[in-house]
Amino acid sequence: MTTATATPAHGPASEPWSADPYARALARGRGPLYLRCSDGRRLPLDVARWCAGPNPADRTVLARCAGAVLDVGCGPGRMVAALARQGRPALGIDTAPAAVARTRGAGGAALLRSVFQDLPREGWWGSVLLLDGNAGIGGDPAALLRRLYQLTAPGGLLLAEAAAGPPDADERLTARLDDGDGPAGPPFPWARTGHQALRAHAERAGWHTAGQWTVQDRPFLALRRPA
Repeated sequence: MTTATATPAHGPASEPWSADPYARALARGRGPLYLRCSDGRRLPLDVARWCAGPNPADRTVLARCAGAVLDVGCGPGRMVAALARQGRPALGIDTAPAAVARTRGAGGAALLRSVFQDLPREGWWGSVLLLDGNAGIGGDPAALLRRLYQLTAPGGLLLAEAAAGPPDADERLTARLDDGDGPAGPPFPWARTGHQALRAHAERAGWHTAGQWTVQDRPFLALRRPA
């Protein structure tokens, strides 16, 4: 999981997910780690799941991947590493050096890069993954979905995970990363979007809905860029 602003000039070193709370959680391989919202809520992040191998819900996503795969906000790289073990071309991008290092250590290819920066093979990727809350990147789902459209090949798939909870949720917030073991990270924009709202944003950005499913309380959408 990672976040970025929608400004390409912002480099990885400035990103909140490169801050100490996230790096400490990845080093432990588990939480606690929270999104601490400006309204006082603390939303738990499932670091242990991200650091484990793909679970049954993840495997439903892997089974739908076609062609070369770009994992946006790959985190510690469980999906990229699983694809690499299958001999399938895959690249993860993340703004956190600790996440990129862990992905590479697990046998996956990864770049220290924001989705809003220049990326290899733009418009060529057969499948793009947007999992683990990463539909919130930048706090603007519409802008993110337009950017992912640029990255995906005609006829390609975006496999996206929506926020659990109300399907019409479409929330913008300011958050910090907090692990309770030191200063919280810097504030950053984020979004939480249920599957109905995410689908509506996607269709306005030009995507066609190709499928929808829920496993282990995690809602997913398969979105196709027209050929």
